[in-house]
Parts: sequence; structure tokens; C-alpha cells
Amino acid sequence: MFNHIMVGSNDIERSKRFYDAVLAVLGAPAGFPNTAPSGHQRVFYRHAGNSFGISQPINGEPACHANGGTIGFKCESAEQVKAFHDAAVAHGGQSIEEPPGLRDGSLGPMHLAYVRDPDGNKLCAVYRVK
Repeated sequence: MFNHIMVGSNDIERSKRFYDAVLAVLGAPAGFPNTAPSGHQRVFYRHAGNSFGISQPINGEPACHANGGTIGFKCESAEQVKAFHDAAVAHGGQSIEEPPGLRDGSLGPMHLAYVRDPDGNKLCAVYRVK
């Protein structure tokens, strides 16, 4: 259904450091810089058939997060959820909501961790218990 997900950033280098560390926990290689035809700086990550990007807003306005929006990253274990969370916090992210751990949700039990990246985008690390 999705081709890619991209979020805006007010500081591409800061965001690259953050996402290089956080997405490495999931096995993704470091992001590669790209200059859009408009001249705006972007960074792309490709892993397991998925694409994620960060970009300076092309309209020239400051980047802001989506109120009510969350980007969920699939993890392979409860330990990976915790490592994702810890890498995020160590690289300028903010832990939000409950501490990382097991939740009993409407879709069954899952390990979750929620953080905000340095630009305020809400991220979720999730491992569904099998």
C-alpha cells in the first residue's frame, strides 16, 4: 500500500544522526543524502523493501509534526523495542507515554515504545507477541 514515508526536519544533519542510530537497531544501513530538484536536502533509508525519508520542507516553511500521527517501526523482539527506544533517547529523542513494555491491546499482546524524534515526530517501536 505504501511506497515510502517522509517526515520534515529543521536540521537534516541532526535528524540523520538520530535516524542513523535508531534505524541501525532495526538493521537499516546509514541514510544516504540526496538533493531534491528544488535544492532542498533530504536523507533516505532503505531496508527490507521499505523506504523512509527526512527532508527540508520544500515550501520553505518550518517543519512540524503531525498532530495525531504516528509512524510505527516493526521490531523482531521485545529487546529490539527497548533498544530502539534507548537509541532514540540517547540521540536526542524524547520518551513519551508509558515506559517501553508489554501492552494488552485490541490486536493482542505487543511490546511497544513511543518516542518523539528531535523535530517532534511521534515514532512507535512495536513487536507483536506471536
